[in-house]
Amino acid sequence: MATVIPFEERAVAHLRDRLGAVEEANQDLLAFARGHSGAVSSIHTAVLAAIEAEGVDGLLHVVTQEWPLILGIDAVALSLIVGDRGFRADGSGVQFVDPQILRRAISQVDGVEMRTVDRGHPLFGPACDLIRAEALVRIQCEPPLPVGLLALGQRQALSLDARHGSELLMFLGRSLAAMIRKWLTNPES
Repeated sequence: MATVIPFEERAVAHLRDRLGAVEEANQDLLAFARGHSGAVSSIHTAVLAAIEAEGVDGLLHVVTQEWPLILGIDAVALSLIVGDRGFRADGSGVQFVDPQILRRAISQVDGVEMRTVDRGHPLFGPACDLIRAEALVRIQCEPPLPVGLLALGQRQALSLDARHGSELLMFLGRSLAAMIRKWLTNPES
């Protein structure tokens, strides 16, 4: 006579394990979607705030003072080469920078670069010692208009979603470049 092997118990246990893994993956996907949606909303709010700025000084204020709050980050620095002069703006004001240093920094970024760091990019100025995650966004305008870097930094090291995050940051950088073009070519608008 043959022995009956009880598969049902093992099959049910295996199905429960698989269901648990699917539920965990589903929760991870929902968390990502919520975070991505929040990031999109923050970027759009930041761009709208910049669009509403009055003049170049107002735009610099929005970028360096309001964007950290809107984007939920700790530091923003904008560095530009205008003609033969270089400068960087952050929460403490505007400082002149050697344009060669800026050209070298700009040449190392093709679009967007996001990374976890032990120390932030020097363009953050005094805040660089506190930065543990940064995004560098190239600001590209046609000559003779400025080129530069937008540096976004955070004190907390993050695991970064490079593909989706870089697309959003590229949009932010291109929007900022368009506003810089607008204010430098048609300051009356």
